[in-house]
Formats: sequence, C-alpha cells, structure tokens
Amino acid sequence: MSTEAPFTPREKLFEKQKYYQNAQKYTHLKGPFDKVTSVAIPLALAGSAIFLIGRGIYNMSHGIGKKE
Repeated sequence: MSTEAPFTPREKLFEKQKYYQNAQKYTHLKGPFDKVTSVAIPLALAGSAIFLIGRGIYNMSHGIGKKE
C-alpha cells in the first residue's frame, strides 16, 4: 500500500510553522493581507450601517420620504 506525496515539502511546512508560532501578533492578523479582511472590511460595514441608521432616523424625524 503506497502513501500519497505531501502537497508541500516538509521543510517548507516547518518554516511556515516556525513563522506563525514565533509571530507576536494575534493569530488572525499574522498574514500580510489579514488586516484588510479582519479590520478594514468590518469597520467599513459598521460605518455604512451607522450612516444608514442615522439617515433613516433623520428622515423619520423630519418626515422625509413619506408616502401620501
């Protein structure tokens, strides 16, 4: 019974393990572009949600956009 060859060589795997284990940042911020997905996108979603809620409250308080 033969075994499958690994996708990446063991040496590269050990190098990556050492890099991630020795990094001082949080686990979800260790990659080069992880700040975009973990910080920037949620901040953009929260900002747009707050803007839309504020605009809706303003419109309701001033009676803008009511159907007759």
